[in-house]
Amino acid sequence: MAFVAMCEKGRGKTGINRVCLSGGCFQNKILLEDSIIQLENAGFVVYHHKQVPTNDGGIALGQAVVAGAIAKNIG
Repeated sequence: MAFVAMCEKGRGKTGINRVCLSGGCFQNKILLEDSIIQLENAGFVVYHHKQVPTNDGGIALGQAVVAGAIAKNIG
């Protein structure tokens, strides 16, 4: 899988062994599950959404959290 090869190249340059899978393409269950398996088999620690949507719903939630933190610090 080209995605795993790209991650391995990045790990070789940075030493970072963690991969976060997010965004609209990872709404596809087959792509997500296959990517997780292949990355873990290559020795990566994989993070992905479990309780928050991977797409616009997750972005909106993040924006609401940041707005709440800003409002709390201002007020």
